[in-house]
Amino acid sequence: MPEKSPFVVDADWLQGQLGRPGLSIVDASWYLPAQNRDPKAEYDAAHIHGAIFFDQDLVVDPESDLPHTLPKPGLFAQHIGSMGISADDTIVVYDGPGMFTAPRVWWMFRTMGAPEVFILDGGFDNWKAAGRPVTSEPTKTAPNVFHTDFDAKRVAGIDDVRKAIATGDSQIADARPPRRFSGEDPEPRKGVRGGHMPGAKSVPAMSLSQNGYLLPVEELRRKLEQAGLDLDAPVITSCGSGITAAVITLALQSVGHGDNRLYDGSWTEWGGRGDTAVVTGKD
Repeated sequence: MPEKSPFVVDADWLQGQLGRPGLSIVDASWYLPAQNRDPKAEYDAAHIHGAIFFDQDLVVDPESDLPHTLPKPGLFAQHIGSMGISADDTIVVYDGPGMFTAPRVWWMFRTMGAPEVFILDGGFDNWKAAGRPVTSEPTKTAPNVFHTDFDAKRVAGIDDVRKAIATGDSQIADARPPRRFSGEDPEPRKGVRGGHMPGAKSVPAMSLSQNGYLLPVEELRRKLEQAGLDLDAPVITSCGSGITAAVITLALQSVGHGDNRLYDGSWTEWGGRGDTAVVTGKD
């Protein structure tokens, strides 16, 4: 059997764990406007028993003018504690299609110090298609205390990216679709230029999974290397607003690459400024 990522769990395992004390299940679904899906409405209509909805537009830094910015540890703890989740729980995160937005919340929990965080391989769409149990009943939880242990080494800012470009001390891996990376397709956010950072490698998030299932470890390694990444050197991951960059982070971590940071401002910050270098084309 091909080796699977240590950070994913399969549906059989999760179904067998439902109702177990110390298990927290998080629905981290979020969609682009073009996908025409409402994650909260879908959650209200059907979710895995015991799942809590994680609003990726709410659990953010309210002081930032960028979308989806990681909140400060204290605010993150307030949000997650109100969901009834402890940092000591076994936390399983899922999204609708699988390996789309769940990795971002997996990364957030790990960055804030939770050690046992996993992603449901295949996502909720495959869970439902297999006829597994769902419910529309609201999940009732008691408030909890989430103790954070923030790891700043998992996060990159714009100055880190500038330094990486200037010195080559880190590679940049961009998770956006190829035509957005090249600038052939416009960015979905107004005022954001098309293209990519100088020297960045195109690693489309969707290339790292199949039908919502994360590729086996050796296939991930091959995809990352084929994109031009040196897996013995540091990597900064990026995307449109910091969500799908975490799919590359997940792939890197899955193959044993530990020296990686996620650029939280991502292309919305970089492409939205007038003082940053932008390259178009496929190289």
